[in-house]
Amino acid sequence: MSDELNPAVPDEATEAEEPIKQRKNGLYPGVSDELAENMRSGWADTELRDLAPIPQAADTARRRAALSARFPGERLVIPAGHLKTRSNDTEYAFRAATEYAYLTGNQTEDGVLVLEPTADGHRATLYLLPRSDRDNGEFWLSGQGELWVGRRHSLAESEALYGIPAADVRELADALREATGPVRVVRGHDAAIEAALTDKVTAERDEELRVFLSEARLVKDEFEIGELQKAVDSTARGFEDVVKVLDKAEATSERYIEGTFFLRARMEGNDIGYGSICASGAHACTLHWVRNDGPVRSGDLLLLDAGVETHTLYTADITRTLPVDGTYTGLQRKIYDAVYEAQEAGIAAVRPGAKFRDFHDASQRVLTEKLVEWGLVEGPVERVLELGLQRRWTLHGTGHMLGMDVHDCAVARTEAYVDGTLEPGMVLTVEPGLYFQADDLTVPEEYRGIGVRIEDDILVTADGNRNLSAGLPRRSADVEAWMASLKG
Repeated sequence: MSDELNPAVPDEATEAEEPIKQRKNGLYPGVSDELAENMRSGWADTELRDLAPIPQAADTARRRAALSARFPGERLVIPAGHLKTRSNDTEYAFRAATEYAYLTGNQTEDGVLVLEPTADGHRATLYLLPRSDRDNGEFWLSGQGELWVGRRHSLAESEALYGIPAADVRELADALREATGPVRVVRGHDAAIEAALTDKVTAERDEELRVFLSEARLVKDEFEIGELQKAVDSTARGFEDVVKVLDKAEATSERYIEGTFFLRARMEGNDIGYGSICASGAHACTLHWVRNDGPVRSGDLLLLDAGVETHTLYTADITRTLPVDGTYTGLQRKIYDAVYEAQEAGIAAVRPGAKFRDFHDASQRVLTEKLVEWGLVEGPVERVLELGLQRRWTLHGTGHMLGMDVHDCAVARTEAYVDGTLEPGMVLTVEPGLYFQADDLTVPEEYRGIGVRIEDDILVTADGNRNLSAGLPRRSADVEAWMASLKG
């Protein structure tokens, strides 16, 4: 990684006036006038013309119209966020704030969508950084300049792509300080924008905006459903990749599984939608095992919970629990089949008009019946469910909404989500599990260290549901046959 020049971006408000600072320990002490003049000229015109709008431009416009109708007469400010420092002068890969990407389709850092109230609704403006400046040398001297991190779209190009008038974001904070009338902002992504609005907004009103945007995503449109299916299909191929290299994982560690799936995510999508859980053996009993540094052993189970995120930021979320050597033992199969039966009951409960909780209740009942049948908890079943005693081994809820966030719509009102009613277009996971911790003395020794979860992504349809991830086998015998075919 080259370190000749200072990668720090100058303060946005004074970028045009202040010289770009050099790295403290950079090898070049400065820029001569002659070199600066040389770098200003001799560059071809690379403006992109006749750009087609992004595929979801009509959908994002419709979403902005719904937002406008909900908050008439108010200025609405939705930031994308900034790069976050990983260490010293290196940053994490940028991921735009979900609300911003949902309303614009744009994914670049530092962007801000502003809806200005008008007599008949709102006027949207997309505030972005323009292309790096060739006159002041930013394009080659700044660590966020074009020659360091790549070309940004010009404002004119962005207007063509996103169907929204674009302006220079470096002028926005000053403009917002002078703004009058009611304002709402999505908090937590842009401290400078929030500071500019500090005397104009309230936490309660801003939370209403955030909640509305969360609930707006409960029902997916056709574009979103298509993107989720792409994410699921790529994820299924990633699971196949893993099965094919389980011998290499045995020779190394869970990291080989993590890296294998990540390759598929980067080849076909933007990234992984969340940290991959590659949990072998007793690690499968840790719900969010993302260290992925343990051994992979024949005879153990591998719980793989992973999802590809598409280029438009929609993620899958699938779990399969696989026998590392390709065949379940008798006890592994008994536990796996119980979870499969519980998942079947949960999926059957997903339909329009049903309560969101119904699929969870259906799955929990089956798992509780199994635990009582196996003598692990004293019945009757109704008593166990009333007291929640099954949760020692089932631990978590049976599913959640899915979309641009793996736990989508997370700040929706409880009455609209967990206590709400399912509608066509909602997409959720159904993921029951049983987890017998390695140190759990209340279960027979042979159960200890076995963890099983099966998770699929379910679309609520007009007449029931569709399993978007049905292409990945779930039945224990089908899983074994599938693994055998992939191992050749």
